Amino acid sequence: MIGIFDSGVGGMTVARAVEKLLPDYRITYFGDLARTPYGSKSPATIVEYAIQNTEFLLAQGAKLIIVACNSAASVATETLRQRFTVPLFEVITPAIDKAIIATPSGKIGVIGTVATIKSGVYDREITRRNPQLKVYSQPCPLLVPLVEEGWLDARETKMIVRRYLYPLKQKQVDTLVLGCTHYPLLKELISQRIGKKKVTLIDSSAEVAHSLKAFLETHPEIEQSLAKVGENRYYVSDVTSAAAAIAQMIFGRPIQLIKT
Repeated sequence: MIGIFDSGVGGMTVARAVEKLLPDYRITYFGDLARTPYGSKSPATIVEYAIQNTEFLLAQGAKLIIVACNSAASVATETLRQRFTVPLFEVITPAIDKAIIATPSGKIGVIGTVATIKSGVYDREITRRNPQLKVYSQPCPLLVPLVEEGWLDARETKMIVRRYLYPLKQKQVDTLVLGCTHYPLLKELISQRIGKKKVTLIDSSAEVAHSLKAFLETHPEIEQSLAKVGENRYYVSDVTSAAAAIAQMIFGRPIQLIKT
């Protein structure tokens, strides 16, 4: 099956995107709610968590892995690829590809956790591919905890989103990468507060799903190894009422969260 992990429930936006685009394939998800957020942790700790999460999914029978956590993808991808032999997908590269195509003026904004922004992966990879592009990055450390608590429409969340986006609004970015899979849950708030002119929001959840689909179409040996019967499973390292409510909102149906 397809294994997907994240620091919490945000990566379920990836699971939902994969489910919609590739409904015939079984998914096993792991959300590390007991240790969320990853974005404020050290790179060494994030790498350790990413290895543990990957090992758990492989033990469940995963034939490929999607790192649905930008923080983990930004610091742990190389280590995971060296350590494990299964195909590995991450949410950063597809989002970068889309942002480069989408920007008309060459001004790209990126919001993410402290770990993701500090890694410089978006700035480095975007300008490596096109040195003429300008990348403006903004860490948003409070957004993941707010999403995990279910404060998606709270007044405090609106105020914090506005404050985080203000520097990017001043730079007049025309494309904004949601550099965390929790952020699509705040897409409407972000869209309203990034500026009056149209700004294209890049949702890495949808982009990685398209990347996986393209890969499976050209790698039949991997495609044929993926389970197509049974139920999708959603494991978490802790169960909270807020997580259950957010999962139901993402999928549009009740989701059974299995505590590991």
